[in-house]
Amino acid sequence: MKVVVTGASGNVGTALLRALRAEDWEIVGVVRRPPAERGPYARARWVRCDIGAPGAVGVLREAFADADAVVHLAWAIHPRSGEPLMERTNLAGSANVLRAVADCGVRHLTCASSVAAYAPAPRWQRVDEAWPSSGVPGSAYSRGKAVLEALLDGFAVEHPGVRVARIRPCGVTQAAAAAELADWASSPWLPRILIGHRWLPIPLWKDLRLQLVHSEDVAAALRLILTRQASGPYNLAAEPVLTTAELAATFGGFRLPVPLPALTAAAWASWRLGVQPLHPGWLELADRACLIDTAKARRELGWAPRHPADAVAAELAEGLRTRRTGDSPPLAPARARPRLGHPTHQTQAFPSPAPAHSRKTARTRPPRSVTNRA
Repeated sequence: MKVVVTGASGNVGTALLRALRAEDWEIVGVVRRPPAERGPYARARWVRCDIGAPGAVGVLREAFADADAVVHLAWAIHPRSGEPLMERTNLAGSANVLRAVADCGVRHLTCASSVAAYAPAPRWQRVDEAWPSSGVPGSAYSRGKAVLEALLDGFAVEHPGVRVARIRPCGVTQAAAAAELADWASSPWLPRILIGHRWLPIPLWKDLRLQLVHSEDVAAALRLILTRQASGPYNLAAEPVLTTAELAATFGGFRLPVPLPALTAAAWASWRLGVQPLHPGWLELADRACLIDTAKARRELGWAPRHPADAVAAELAEGLRTRRTGDSPPLAPARARPRLGHPTHQTQAFPSPAPAHSRKTARTRPPRSVTNRA
C-alpha cells in the first residue's frame, strides 16, 4: 500500500511514522521543510511542498499518484508572525489537498480535525461525534477546524467513492513536542527550569478542565483507521479529565486563582507587546472546548490509549523543564528573537478573513451548514 502523509514531520506525523515502521508500505511525507532522513524520518520518501502556495496542487498530484490512502495532518496551529498566513496554509492548503485527492482517484482519506471543531457544550457534559461541529466563537483555530469539517462534508457528498475518515483529538502532546509547545505558549523570559517546582504559582481560573492524549495513541488510532479502511469521525482522548488543581500540581506547585477575564486582559497586553506568544484566543478555546466521549473509537476501531492523561501532562512538564526537542524542524524550532512592541505569533482572533478560493475544492463547495455525514 502507498500512503501519503501531509505534515509527516510534525508532532502526530512523527508518531505515525514510528507506528508504521513494521508495515510493508510505501510512505511519502509531504512537508514544507523536509527533516534529516534518520530515525523515524528514514521511513519515508520526502516531497517538499507548501500546501497553501500557488502551484501546490500540481506538486500534490505528483505525490498522490497511485496512492491508496492520504493522511492529511498538515496544519499551522499557532504560527510565528513571519511564517505563511495561518488561513493560507489551513484553508487554502486543505482545499488543495482535497482537490489533489479527487484528481488522483485516491480511495481513502483521513484528516486531522480537532475537539476544537465542536460547538460549546455544558461544561462537564461529554459529547459524541454527532455534536455540531460549528466551532467556538473567539478562536481562529476552532473556526479553521470547523471550516475543514464543512469542506470534508462537501467532499464526501461529491465523491462518494472516497472513504473519508476524520479524527477529533483533544490536546495532543509528547515529550518530543515540548520545544514546539514552548514556542507557542511560553515566554522566552521564563526560566523553564522552574516548571514543576512546588513553589511556582500557576495562574488558572477555577472552572478549567482539560483532556489530553499522547501522540503515540493518536498515531495508533490512525494506523487502525488505515489498516481497516475505516471512515467517519472519531473522538480521541485519554482519561482522566484534568482539573485546575491537577494541572497546577503538574506544571508548578499550586494554583494562583485568577479570573479568566483578568488572564485574558493580561494575555492581550503581553501578546501585543511580544512579551509572550500565547494569543488570548487560546484561553477562550481552553475554557469553552467540549469534553469528548471516545466510545466510538474504542468500539469500532478497538482503540485504547496506553498513556493516562495525567502521565501525558507529566511527560510534557518534564520535557518543558529539560528543554527537550524533537528531531525535525517543527519539533526543534529555532529560538525566537522577540522584539518588544511586536507580537511574535499570528493572531488567533475571530473572525479572521479567509481567502475566497479556500472555500472550495475541485467540484467541491462546503455546504451552508456543518453536518457530520462523513
